[in-house]
Amino acid sequence: MAGSAYTYTQKSISSHIGFLVGWMTLLDYILLPMINFLIAGNFLAEAFPAIPADIWISFLIIIVTAVNVIGIKLNTSINGMLMVYMGLVLIMFFFLSIKDVAGIGGTEALLTSKPFFSHGISFTYVLSGAALVSLSFLGFDAVTTLSEETVNPKKTIPRAIFITIFIAGTLFTAVSYFAYVVHPNYTTFHNLDTAASEVAHLIGGRIFNAMFLAGVLASAAASALASHASASRLLFVAMGRDNVLPKKVFGYVHPKFKTPMLNVLLVGLFGCSALFLNLETASSLINFGAFIAFIFVNLSVVFHYFIRNRQRNLKGIIAYLILPLLGAALTVILWVNLGFKSLSVGVTWFLCGFIYLIYLTQFFKKKPPQFDMEETQSLTIKEENIL
Repeated sequence: MAGSAYTYTQKSISSHIGFLVGWMTLLDYILLPMINFLIAGNFLAEAFPAIPADIWISFLIIIVTAVNVIGIKLNTSINGMLMVYMGLVLIMFFFLSIKDVAGIGGTEALLTSKPFFSHGISFTYVLSGAALVSLSFLGFDAVTTLSEETVNPKKTIPRAIFITIFIAGTLFTAVSYFAYVVHPNYTTFHNLDTAASEVAHLIGGRIFNAMFLAGVLASAAASALASHASASRLLFVAMGRDNVLPKKVFGYVHPKFKTPMLNVLLVGLFGCSALFLNLETASSLINFGAFIAFIFVNLSVVFHYFIRNRQRNLKGIIAYLILPLLGAALTVILWVNLGFKSLSVGVTWFLCGFIYLIYLTQFFKKKPPQFDMEETQSLTIKEENIL
């Protein structure tokens, strides 16, 4: 089933808690495309000062929303082409960075521990930075929202998650490492939001800087396409198909394109918030909902395997109790290190969801509406037989 942390918590712990986790996850998923529009708009405005960032952001919102209305196959095809170009730009970035650093300080300058550890830096700053930069890793869980549109999802989805985490983790670490080695003094950047462009110009001049800008746009567009699709699916599953919100709207599927069109349009509308927020504020708001989701994904493992299925041998204690509790604890540490504005907005969003849950369940006298996968599958089989 699609639904990500919402589905895991709902099936493993409680339907009420599952609703609240789904509600908090919406804050993450619905706003995540906005980050990509914001990043692309900032870089394009930096490259073309005559055109305001708002124009670029609005243009990207329209294109990404249109592609997602048409369907997942078009989304996948475009994403694949963008990924190929991004890969080529990354290879050139690594090559030019190594050439630049080795040319100045020799091959010894390529190997340093400074990007990982510096004296005199408080660990509190590390946690605050980690809480903010975690945004870069969000999205791997979006794979789970496409479970019902995937061939052999029981094998394909877990494999896709692990491959995504490994590739993204390796690339982000490598890019950050070489960017630091090339330009270790962050205080001299003209604009921190577009600092990568300055690094690209430093190692490859104007030509590579132009190629790098195109790579950033390809990255932002690919991420926007994927996050936009996953957000609309989460709305469809968590709020529409389960009849938590009006099914005619949130559970609607376009008869021709076979996509949750109204949800896609709604996510595009939320993407317009990129016109009013800066990158730091937007990042912290998204991380609030994401950290809540990750905490309860870990706790769902404990409830499902260790408590409900009683897998309490040595392997079960390590895999289904110690590791998920450790994962939840580490995520809580990052969560509390978010800024005050993020925490205040997140708590407000939670309270809105809690009040709606009280209304929906008549003060917890009944369970929130849930989607019956088995019933739907039997109905689908009957419809196919009739056809």
